[in-house]
Amino acid sequence: MKKIILLLLMLCSITTFGQYAKIQEDVDLSIAFGQSFAPSLSYQKLYGLGKNKRFKMGWGLRANGLFGGEKTYRTAPARLTSGQYSIFALFSDDIVSNIDTLQLSKSELGSLNVKIALQYSFKKLDVGFNIDAIGVSFGGKQTGKFLSSASSSLNNSVQSASPSVFNLLLISDSDLGSLNSELYASYHLDSKWSLRAGLSFQFLEYKTDRLLTFENDRFRHKILQPFLAISYQIGHKK
Repeated sequence: MKKIILLLLMLCSITTFGQYAKIQEDVDLSIAFGQSFAPSLSYQKLYGLGKNKRFKMGWGLRANGLFGGEKTYRTAPARLTSGQYSIFALFSDDIVSNIDTLQLSKSELGSLNVKIALQYSFKKLDVGFNIDAIGVSFGGKQTGKFLSSASSSLNNSVQSASPSVFNLLLISDSDLGSLNSELYASYHLDSKWSLRAGLSFQFLEYKTDRLLTFENDRFRHKILQPFLAISYQIGHKK
């Protein structure tokens, strides 16, 4: 709960500071492709900081979709994958004996999240990073094969799973639900239109109908793939 309150306070402070900063508003349609087809539609509001206003930070709303074939989902909770939380989980090895897998024949899910954005602007080019912070996911129920070396009775069993409903950025395996992030470069075609390209990194999470080994029901798949996007600037205030 403390982390949720801190995140909300940070978003409020960005908005409050924006009353005194140069503001840029955009709508954006992106499509990530490769392992899966993943369209995203987003709105963002950026506030220029510093003397020249080239460095910008802000927030936005992003609707994500993902449609793909068979994928393997691994045990999700950080308490099981590494025993470490937050940024420490990034530098910790997996506890292999705790990792189970859920094989789903297809992945079809969507999410609506608030995102945080950072950007640096040159004359015709922007470089930036954005990441989903909090939101909800939705999608249909799937059945898949559960594989585990810790339980002979559950190993190779068929389980039902649905997308985890609540999404929250807590860093690495501490994250909850399905989140999208982008590292990108954007080229300005004119004063309104821009083309963006980069890499999209998505966490996808399904939750089984019942607790399985290690009292766990959350399973995650991570996917990194390129994306292309077109952006339209709808507002600009000095």
